[in-house]
Amino acid sequence: MKIAGDAFVTAVEAIYDAAPDPSQWPRALQAIADCFGDMGAILIWRRDDGGFGTVVSPTLVEAQRDYEENQWYLRDLPTQRSMEKALWLRSDAITDSDGAHISNEEMATHPFYTDFSVRHRIRWRAAIGVSPDPHISAAIAIQRGHGKQPYTREELEIATRLGHHVEKSLRLSIRLLDAELANLGLGEALTRLGIGVFALDSLRRVVFANPAGERLLGDGIAVANERLLVGDAAERGALEDALDRMIRAEPADLAREPKPILIRRQKSARPLAVYVLPVSAETMPAAQFLTHTRAIVLVIDTRADEPADPAVVRDVLGLTLGEARVAALVGAGIPPREAAEKLGIAEETTRTVLKRVFAKTGISRQSELAALLTKMVLR
Repeated sequence: MKIAGDAFVTAVEAIYDAAPDPSQWPRALQAIADCFGDMGAILIWRRDDGGFGTVVSPTLVEAQRDYEENQWYLRDLPTQRSMEKALWLRSDAITDSDGAHISNEEMATHPFYTDFSVRHRIRWRAAIGVSPDPHISAAIAIQRGHGKQPYTREELEIATRLGHHVEKSLRLSIRLLDAELANLGLGEALTRLGIGVFALDSLRRVVFANPAGERLLGDGIAVANERLLVGDAAERGALEDALDRMIRAEPADLAREPKPILIRRQKSARPLAVYVLPVSAETMPAAQFLTHTRAIVLVIDTRADEPADPAVVRDVLGLTLGEARVAALVGAGIPPREAAEKLGIAEETTRTVLKRVFAKTGISRQSELAALLTKMVLR
């Protein structure tokens, strides 16, 4: 698949610049939209406790204000239709230009298109679902103006790849967007995260580790002579390769699909999932402890009493994010009916998705799904 050239790499760099500095997300969102020559983009996130928020690129500030103040979310036909049809379970990227989603007649007559969209010169939208945390759902909505063609399948594939980079960056920064951390310094905020964070300089020396990361030392990972060490030779090679690419930060390296490195442990059958994020030399010059940081290593320790992380299930089993959400719940022993309630979909839809999961993974029963996730030590 053809990548969107320099604009794609610029967007990936901007996405990872926002990881330790959430104030950079508006710029990153605009860089994402620039990949397609579009107006702008919006990041929407929601926690399972009901908390939610949005971040918008500078070009869409007025449109988002109108959307919220005049309650256009109650008449947002594309979002309502995608939820009704559970389209997010079928594909990681959806668009209202899909005839099965929104008809031409509805686009010509519905107030959302004839009023809101016309006023803000928005014609098409493409939404990419991401999973930065098992308890947080998020999406990037790219806005395309009038006079342009609908999103193509190739563009949606590129948007999906960008979404995977957004997801990894949000592993860190969505916690810093939480209101209770808003007035804290970055260093203090990082100490409160529930995932391990290690900041490495250009020589791969550990210049910062938060308490969650320090608690994991001695169980699959270690720090020796200022270097971060992991498991066996294959795992060490994978981490070294990832660090090489992120510190080097060549365009081709940044464009590669981010994948987890699973690290086996001595004290638990569950592996640690490790992601490596690049940090540009210009990022956060005022944050002293990150001044020399060139890579951030996130170490995720999935709790044994919780379903597997959907993003990791997706990456390892080759599912869509929606399919992975269903697989993680049912694979943890949650009945399809209860899983459907948690996901806000019909039980029949859950069973249909399970059939797709079974077909993709070569299994035929829910017990086999649980065994597969256990065998792969994802839970």
